[in-house]
Amino acid sequence: MTLRIGIAGTGWFGRMHAEKLAAMEDISVSAFCGTSLEKAETAAKPYRDARGYDSIEAMLEDSKLDAVYICTPPFAHGEIELALVERGIPFLVEKPIGVDEATPNRIRQAVREKGLLTSVGYHFRYMDSTNHAKELLANRTPLMALGQWMGSMPGVYWWRNMETSGGQFVEQTTHIVDLMRYLLGDVNEVYAAYGDRYMSSKEEGVTAPDVGTVTMKLASGAVATISNTCAIPAGGSAGLQIYTNTGVLQITGDALVDIETDQKTEYKASNNPYVRENEAFLHAVRTGDSSRILSTYEDAWETHRVTMAANESARTGLPVKLR
Repeated sequence: MTLRIGIAGTGWFGRMHAEKLAAMEDISVSAFCGTSLEKAETAAKPYRDARGYDSIEAMLEDSKLDAVYICTPPFAHGEIELALVERGIPFLVEKPIGVDEATPNRIRQAVREKGLLTSVGYHFRYMDSTNHAKELLANRTPLMALGQWMGSMPGVYWWRNMETSGGQFVEQTTHIVDLMRYLLGDVNEVYAAYGDRYMSSKEEGVTAPDVGTVTMKLASGAVATISNTCAIPAGGSAGLQIYTNTGVLQITGDALVDIETDQKTEYKASNNPYVRENEAFLHAVRTGDSSRILSTYEDAWETHRVTMAANESARTGLPVKLR
């Protein structure tokens, strides 16, 4: 059976997912929803059976879809997810799942009540090197973790605006927060400090902080600090270092490095995590077996809560308890 897939969003992520889906067997990229009919039709043009629409309602009314990929900016979440829940259409949504707590929480509750199949695009979970780290940690005691996402500011207008992106920790560094949760468990308490050091003086419309450090107490008793900046033109990095009773695990998008007393071993990330993420979701759509999905909406909500708590702590100067 060929699955008919719709794409909500016509930017880079929507097109990236469409290209990968079109290369899969028995998958039809059938519809695109954009902020304008022109954008949607342009995105749909490379796919023989696809049509463009300027609203989620128009797309769902006209196209019989088996699943939808939601690849919109953070501020655009809400209407699309709820329309899909109402119709019982499974969806995969790219992170972050929102810029506040209220909207994702409403979606989460609706998904739970409907029993709807969902997946969230935390692709670090699908790297084979990440899963090897998880296997190693089963026999080690994690003590603490240090994470970072250091780089420059993306050029899209909404990213630099705190209200439309949620800021770097919510929009970008959420990947590292989620990777930490996947490997080390949930967070009990969050304390954050943000700063505005440079970017607001260089670029117009910048309201998002350009530096930040977030310290967390984990339910396991371990502690972690994740820092980010979007103000450096070179020397960027993103990853997580986990300090254990046997040494250090260093995890990036390229590899896992295992440093122990007498040896240092590197495991290259050999698979494409987006492909594995798609395979897991579409297998679940076909069969109802969701065991391969590594981040459901419910699970992603817990990561989102941590990033929201970081924003609140940075605003108030006080720690925020989650549990």
